[in-house]
Amino acid sequence: MEILSRLVRESLPDYLKSVPIPSSFGGIADLSGGDWLHLLAFSGAIGFMVYTAVKAWKPEKPKKDSLVNLKVQKEIDKVVNTADIEDLGDKVAYCRCWRSKKFPICDGSHNKHNEDTGDNVGPLVLKRKEPISK
Repeated sequence: MEILSRLVRESLPDYLKSVPIPSSFGGIADLSGGDWLHLLAFSGAIGFMVYTAVKAWKPEKPKKDSLVNLKVQKEIDKVVNTADIEDLGDKVAYCRCWRSKKFPICDGSHNKHNEDTGDNVGPLVLKRKEPISK
């Protein structure tokens, strides 16, 4: 503990006194090369400490690109849609890109998504087999 006390009470104030901080904007031009290196090292250390402190306390937001669902039913924990097989027509297309305005039914929004992102997503198409002829 004595080492920490000496560092905070003696060494740190002595170091701060030696940092060549000019008293005016005109004083910047009077700094020598060694003064600039000293000031640069000091500024870098302060910048790193501030960056580390902010990064530690600032909550990390999820990246928009990593989210699949950007807007469909965001108020619930998990989006689940069901459809009865008997209610399906001859053919139905379900959205897999999460961009459809008629979600869960595909409205073709994946076409723009694919153009914008270079992706190749398409719908899940369900269709009935042709009736077996008797």
